[in-house]
Amino acid sequence: MKADLLIIGAGPGGYETAITAARQGKSVILFNGDKLGGTCLNEGCIPTKCLCRNAEVVTLFKEGEKYGIDNFTFTLDYNKVLSRKIEVVESLRGGVETMLNQAKVKIVNAKASFKDAKTLIADGQEYEGDRIIIATGSVSKSLPIPGHDLKCVMDSTALLNLEYVPDKLTIIGGGVIGMEFASIFSQLGSKVTVIEYMKQILPPFDSDIAKRLKQVLTKKGINIITGAAAKEIRQNEFYEIEVTYELKGKEEKVISSDLLMAVGRAPRVEGLNLEVAGVKYSNKGIPVDDFMQTNIPGIFAIGDVNGRMMLAHVATAQGERALNVINGLNDNLRFDLIPSAVFTVPECGMVGKTEEQCKEEKIDIMTGTSFFRANGKAMAMGETDGICKLIFSKETGKLIGAHIMGVEAADLAQQCADLMNRDTTLGEMREIIFGHPTVSEVILSAVKATK
Repeated sequence: MKADLLIIGAGPGGYETAITAARQGKSVILFNGDKLGGTCLNEGCIPTKCLCRNAEVVTLFKEGEKYGIDNFTFTLDYNKVLSRKIEVVESLRGGVETMLNQAKVKIVNAKASFKDAKTLIADGQEYEGDRIIIATGSVSKSLPIPGHDLKCVMDSTALLNLEYVPDKLTIIGGGVIGMEFASIFSQLGSKVTVIEYMKQILPPFDSDIAKRLKQVLTKKGINIITGAAAKEIRQNEFYEIEVTYELKGKEEKVISSDLLMAVGRAPRVEGLNLEVAGVKYSNKGIPVDDFMQTNIPGIFAIGDVNGRMMLAHVATAQGERALNVINGLNDNLRFDLIPSAVFTVPECGMVGKTEEQCKEEKIDIMTGTSFFRANGKAMAMGETDGICKLIFSKETGKLIGAHIMGVEAADLAQQCADLMNRDTTLGEMREIIFGHPTVSEVILSAVKATK
């Protein structure tokens, strides 16, 4: 069977690129090796956000007295929490399948591997394509320490499917995945400890945001240990999990009922048989140029598998770039301006350069900071924990970085990304009228404070 375009992987990068290409009139075959929607829909972004929402509701109930609701009691049925998560995921997955069918994308429910640079094999059948896009995503990584392969060590997928709320949960890794789960299960009642190797949690984020988030989450009862190296995992005679870690030259130990290994993700390249196609790759992924092309003409790699930036919306945008290249079109997609978020409570959002990056690149900057405790809408919502930090170039006056912790931070970061995509300057932002009362006024306050 032959098609204009073969796509390996049905995550956001794969299925959205397939739909767009098919709507352009191309014949498209999409190889779905697992579940439509990939990691993001089935094991990542969406189910995690479902649990985030449940955790937020539980926290609101616990704080009912603050809102004038006295003598209110409730119990948490975690089976119903999981059922709601499953319903949301299945509904969205069904929507993806409907869109693919409407676009007349042929779906092959099997894993594909290369026979040569123009041919794939899946379930014993051969498929030939003028262009091939690899969008196989990523898999959870693990620290190669003694005990890392014990059955009691969970990855994020296993934790999402756990049928109970852990009594005590240890999380190795204070990145996005680790901190989201720490926030979720702490709100649901777990006693959570996070062990992070770096000096700050959320290493890619601006240090001011990371420090304040650590302070807030610590006040909420999460034990966060930074600058600590996990050394060994073992299960004692009481079936408790013991994690030994080194902190400032001394060995310490934390004991818990459950353990999450959240030390990042690795590009999924196994089983693709890339060698026969001549495609270069390593454990860091498949190298591509700015047009998402591999070293072999006609073969592209998008999303987590190329290791550039592991975010669902990046995979979708990279797929759009690859299609534009195939169609001989130029675009103005700004891959230097990718908004990202962490759905802790409070949540964090960022886009552009951090202050640390500006120092490394010797960029003269102006910064402005505002606090959610001075924002009327945030106060009315009872969400006063938060900070908004904006970074402007002294030379051009342009907004080059936005770093926010607080309620609606992800949406506020997107608002800043919109402005940055239009090269908005400090002077121009001062002339924008912000609605009142809105949380977005923290951006205006930070603008006014910039010097």
